[in-house]
Amino acid sequence: MKAFLILEDGTIFRGESFGSTNEVICEIVFNTSMTGYLETLTDPSYVGQGVVCTFPLIGNYGIALEDAESERPWVAAFIVRELAKRASNFRNNKTLEEFVLENNIPGIQGIDTRGLTRILRERGTMNGMVTCNEENTCGDAFKIVIEKIKTHKIINSVETVSRKTKTYNTNKQLRPESKDEFCEQKKYRVALLDLGFKFNMVGMLLKRGCEVTTFNCFTKAEEIIAGKYDGIMLSNGPGDPQDNVGVIETTKKLTESGIPIFGVCLGHQILALAAGGTTYKLKYGHRGSNHPVKDLATGRVYISSQNHGYVVDKDSLNPKVAVVSHINVNDGTVEGIRYKNKKIFSVQYHPEACAGPRDSEYLFDEFIELMGGTN
Repeated sequence: MKAFLILEDGTIFRGESFGSTNEVICEIVFNTSMTGYLETLTDPSYVGQGVVCTFPLIGNYGIALEDAESERPWVAAFIVRELAKRASNFRNNKTLEEFVLENNIPGIQGIDTRGLTRILRERGTMNGMVTCNEENTCGDAFKIVIEKIKTHKIINSVETVSRKTKTYNTNKQLRPESKDEFCEQKKYRVALLDLGFKFNMVGMLLKRGCEVTTFNCFTKAEEIIAGKYDGIMLSNGPGDPQDNVGVIETTKKLTESGIPIFGVCLGHQILALAAGGTTYKLKYGHRGSNHPVKDLATGRVYISSQNHGYVVDKDSLNPKVAVVSHINVNDGTVEGIRYKNKKIFSVQYHPEACAGPRDSEYLFDEFIELMGGTN
């Protein structure tokens, strides 16, 4: 069946439908990773977004459910150059096409994803519609569709992906298919404020002897503090960080508790906003597993996995309160912050990435040290 991607600037890409034939309007973003499409599909940070894969062949190793980063996929649409029909991997449970179909995700293949990516890089991230209705591409219907696309907004994204409170002791609670139990002896209790956490974030803590209790985004600081946890993590998540007024107020109180805090991605941005900083939207964001990040303390460069459309404005940080610890080598944007006289630090990228470089897992060891332990 024919499928069409219509961008808000009027550009139309024609391809072939796979997965659901539902019509959807979403924000169109691109990801430069060569692998990890399941992790992308199940990353809550992509809620409300249509993901374009720049690598030309997607789906060749199928879907291995033990690699999922959430209980379900969150992307609004999936856009690829060529969909692999055969899953060639002994771990796969099903094909990519079967997975998106059973989860009601519209997909489109056979379009020039490199050309699409160039448009997004040159003109910036924009909204688009994935549709199988050819009438939407011409005449008065096209004009109406363009107006709908332009006025579309993603709302309540963090509230949409934040889950109910739950305590994790083993990896099998996250991924029933997993063969890894991780550390059975729990040395630390960690509270994870769930803004859209990925499974591997909890997994990194479990592996280091932590018991992890997740709290949804509506949780008050007093409830978390009353639990007398050894540490607090602020997870990754979707959307504009400045929309999360309640979470920012909660975070302000958490930073005054004296409990060690580690923030990742959206959690990093929320910490900066709680400290009086500001954030702004990037032209087309950072999404992929090959982004170089420099540690300013050591000069060492790490290759990182990233997925964000907003960053912290380094000039908005009070130097008496916070210092930039890491920067993006490509564009100089803030990738890490440490807070003075407090056991608090954060990074914009993903040290817990499942499909991606493992260079920055040491940050979880630093978090353990802040809680008074060694690893």
